[in-house]
Amino acid sequence: MKRFEDLYQELLKATIYEREEEYINKLGDNFDSYQLDCLLHPKKHPLVWTTESCDCPDDDRHCVKVCPFHAIHPDETGKLHIDEEACAGCSYCIQECRANRLTASKDSISALKAIRSHKSLVYALIAPAFLGQFSKDVTPGMLRNAFKKIGFDGMLEVALFADILTLKEALEFDRNIQTEDDYQLTSCCCPVWIAWIKNVYNELIPHVPPSVSPMIASGRAIKIMHPDALTIFIGPCLAKKAEARDKDIADAIDYVLTFQEVEDIFNIMDIDPATMEDSEKDHSSRAGRIYAHTGGVSEAVKLTLERINPNRKIALRTQKADGVKDCRNLINDLISGKTSANFYEGMGCKGGCVGGPKVMIPHEEGRKNVEDYGRLATYPTPIDNPYVIELLNRLGFDTIDSLMNESDIFTRSFLINKKTSP
Repeated sequence: MKRFEDLYQELLKATIYEREEEYINKLGDNFDSYQLDCLLHPKKHPLVWTTESCDCPDDDRHCVKVCPFHAIHPDETGKLHIDEEACAGCSYCIQECRANRLTASKDSISALKAIRSHKSLVYALIAPAFLGQFSKDVTPGMLRNAFKKIGFDGMLEVALFADILTLKEALEFDRNIQTEDDYQLTSCCCPVWIAWIKNVYNELIPHVPPSVSPMIASGRAIKIMHPDALTIFIGPCLAKKAEARDKDIADAIDYVLTFQEVEDIFNIMDIDPATMEDSEKDHSSRAGRIYAHTGGVSEAVKLTLERINPNRKIALRTQKADGVKDCRNLINDLISGKTSANFYEGMGCKGGCVGGPKVMIPHEEGRKNVEDYGRLATYPTPIDNPYVIELLNRLGFDTIDSLMNESDIFTRSFLINKKTSP
């Protein structure tokens, strides 16, 4: 019986070279039908897959113990089941599985088949944490050309849409925080943070502005400008795959690939992004580029708010947390009145997105890369960025204040999932 990783790598290679059917026929009985179905049809399955049956005693199932959303549990036979509605994709269970029998959903095979068969434009939407992930020498322009080798028609930096969401959250703060007792929880950064609020502390939802994430904003914008386009987000974590499946925003992103999945494709296709020709860069501001590390969202919104309303009497006071444990402690302190901030940012991973479970480099190095890239930006905030204003106009926004409309593409209504005890 083939090991899961061998099956994945061999099937991925066969798909890239359009020999998938031939490869499957040659497998005979030498494969696990569940594993093969997961690889061929990942959207039919939860975000966490079991690669082997679990024979760990109940007291030794660290995967069950560490899940902050109580989304993994064994049945009477010992088989592990994932509650897809409760799972936020934090990857804690995979990291804590001592027997290495859990793995993250892999969408690379189905995404490659979709790229090959799609008749219209195919866009790679790259997360702000991408700097240095594939090589320290790879520029955005080189990466764009590497994606074209795979079959993408273009690459868009999601940082440009982080600019727009920064602007929206600054406007929300300026409108809603009118007394010293008011506060706002950021809504446009980490899906694990949002799942934590929706699933565990949903009484706090009134303090969360109704904004989509930059990932969802970029996918929706592409589909407005190119209705038949295929949108594939590429980033550092499993949680974005969970977010893309959320019922109220599932219209934006067709597939989510992790940096590691893309690295697998590059390796098999013998693509070295560092050898690609450089090309034009996107036009995001520093504010949008620094979203990828803890504190980046808070800093971006604070700077933008100061540009929008420099005479505001109540300043934005930030408090941030990274890692689920820190997020839980922050929320408990907030509820018990032990905090004094009025803008709270939570990141599910240590260091923020640059510390996601599917990054290729240490989060300290990722943070430095993101900060360096931010310093190279021509514009400090989205309000200074003419490309943001131009993009908003193309999408039908006449003024920045129109971002406060309740039915625009950058707005969502948070659906409350069943409550889980903290």
